[in-house]
Amino acid sequence: MNNHIAVDIGASSGRLVRGILQEGVLILEELHRFSNRFTEQENSCFWDIDYLFEQIIIGLQKAKGKGITACTLGIDTWAVDYVLVDAEGNRVQEVYAYRDRRTDLAMDEVAKYISPQTIYEKTGIQKLSINTLYQLYVHSKEELSGADQILLVPDYLYYKLTGRKINEVTNASTTQLLNLDSRDFDDELLKFLNIKREQFAALTEPGAVLGPLDEALLQTYDLPDCQLICVATHDTASAVLGAPLQKDSAYISSGTWSLLGVERTQPLNSMKAMEANYTNEWGAYGTYRFLKNIMGLWLIQEVRRQMDGRYSFAELAELAQGEEGFRSLICCNDPRFLNPVNMIEEIRSACAESGQPVPETPGQLARCIFDSLALSYLTYLEELEDLIDSRIEDLQIVGGGANNSLLCQLTADVIGREVKAGPTESTALGNIVVQMISTGSIVDINEARDIIGQSFKIKSYSPSPTAHLEDIVSRWKELQSSKVKHPS
Repeated sequence: MNNHIAVDIGASSGRLVRGILQEGVLILEELHRFSNRFTEQENSCFWDIDYLFEQIIIGLQKAKGKGITACTLGIDTWAVDYVLVDAEGNRVQEVYAYRDRRTDLAMDEVAKYISPQTIYEKTGIQKLSINTLYQLYVHSKEELSGADQILLVPDYLYYKLTGRKINEVTNASTTQLLNLDSRDFDDELLKFLNIKREQFAALTEPGAVLGPLDEALLQTYDLPDCQLICVATHDTASAVLGAPLQKDSAYISSGTWSLLGVERTQPLNSMKAMEANYTNEWGAYGTYRFLKNIMGLWLIQEVRRQMDGRYSFAELAELAQGEEGFRSLICCNDPRFLNPVNMIEEIRSACAESGQPVPETPGQLARCIFDSLALSYLTYLEELEDLIDSRIEDLQIVGGGANNSLLCQLTADVIGREVKAGPTESTALGNIVVQMISTGSIVDINEARDIIGQSFKIKSYSPSPTAHLEDIVSRWKELQSSKVKHPS
């Protein structure tokens, strides 16, 4: 079978992409694209999970219309969010979005009973208020106790397509509930949440064959003959698999979030790593993603949305190019930027509070974001090198951010080493190559990365001199250490 379809759903959009291997070259074709965004209902944020399932079906119908009669199919989405399912297999609640404010105080509450050190020693997962651990802690105890299964978002979509319930490991690790030693859900953490192990399905590794589409779907819709394969369902895990990494490379999976890290064969859950808030998310094929979460392109996505889409992302980058560099800076990981009422005003307020010029124009706002992201990458790259005690020779940027030439060049200039940008479609690629490895079209991930590197153009950015860079970095570090805390 030479048709492999990736269902790749992010926080702002989703698509179905076909991958085929022709004479050693991997070729992608987008079959269907759709928007995605959480909605707010009575001061809570929810995903429209039924809409996402409908879009998968529409995409598969389009595939059939293009003459694709048989294929494999894999699903990846964002992490940490979950669906509660009753004993009859019905969804019992709306699906909370991780940007919901219900978990704002949850980390402090949980710390009264279990120390952050204990949790990190067990799981190796960084402290984030959005983690499933904290979401489940604040969830209605009545709803939780009545749930037969707790499925993460991609697991639920697999279930809707096949009737089979799984917990795929790369996404399950982001719950902050998996124990690094036992390689299963941690008994103490489950007991603390009053959740039974049976409420989570069996842990499933990428590459497992899940079987065909549910017969009822085939009778209702005109769909291809699909064999579903469990891929690395966390989109970052798929993005890293789709990155043609070298031995001494770090990566940034650049999308709504920027995930900066390295691929390791062993977790690093030392107290020093915990204090730096690095995470050990499980990867495919016995790997770990040792990385840092950075707020990412969410900042510019929200700015553009609040301008009613008057500018494309490319136009905002072009406007930023014409602005004075490093004029105004923000600490991208400040919680105030997680889900503000108005991102533009939040950025302006942050700059005013720290005594910097307030960005007024679209170009100034975009330049503030891109400059701040590049400096964030420098800070965390240096921190990463210290933690792993190894020099990182170059940085591979994959995902949508690889298209932003200004951000890539700024990053190269600030970190003082080569930046390799691409492939943009690394997440879909990582999804597809796991399908190909599972079916025997590709031998292993090393061959897959070689094929990806040969099939897609990788653009290199060499560092160029930046005036007063030492002063800029010094000002940036001072801002980080003395930033004004958001009142919430």
